[in-house]
Amino acid sequence: MISPQAALIVVDVQPDFMPGGTLACHQGDAIVPGIDALLRRQAFRHVVATQDWHPREHTSFVDAHPGLAPFAQIRLYGQPQTLWPAHCVQGTPGAVLHPAIDWSPLDLILRKGSDARVDSYSGFRENVGPQGDRPDTGLAGWLRGRGVDEVFVCGLARDVCVLWTAQDAAALGFRTHLLWDLSRPVTPSGDAPTRAALDAGGIGIVDSAALAG
Repeated sequence: MISPQAALIVVDVQPDFMPGGTLACHQGDAIVPGIDALLRRQAFRHVVATQDWHPREHTSFVDAHPGLAPFAQIRLYGQPQTLWPAHCVQGTPGAVLHPAIDWSPLDLILRKGSDARVDSYSGFRENVGPQGDRPDTGLAGWLRGRGVDEVFVCGLARDVCVLWTAQDAAALGFRTHLLWDLSRPVTPSGDAPTRAALDAGGIGIVDSAALAG
């Protein structure tokens, strides 16, 4: 039984993260039917979708760093930063929420990564920025204002934005679970470190079938 105080957070299910997209996740399209089915069940009182929404000249894009290759690692504001292929550029078809999902149950669409200077993996806080902090997106307050104390997280990518969202949720005091079957990594090599990080953070790993009934 899903608690009335639980919310579903669907992270970055957008065409650019699907096979054929500019930053394709491994089997990213495989989660689309399951997420659509879960939303259609209306099992959660509150449903949030995050949406990567980058300006074209975003500092995390490899194009902003001539001479470096996609997925190169640099230091940005004193922290590791992966240089990604340009993706989810504002207003482009690759940035929309996936059209094969019925998004009508959503309470909130939270766009992130819109500051060209700062990457933004988590739905709760941006990455470290020029001031050395991680600015709050307002999601935690929005959830608490609706009595939410438990979250289930799914989407893309399991080893980046989904993981960071789950870690921040747990650190902020929400009982947190990651829906493993409704998430996919950038590459499968990310799965073992992701499981270890979830375990270290006290975050549950569950499959969507456990939500039935």
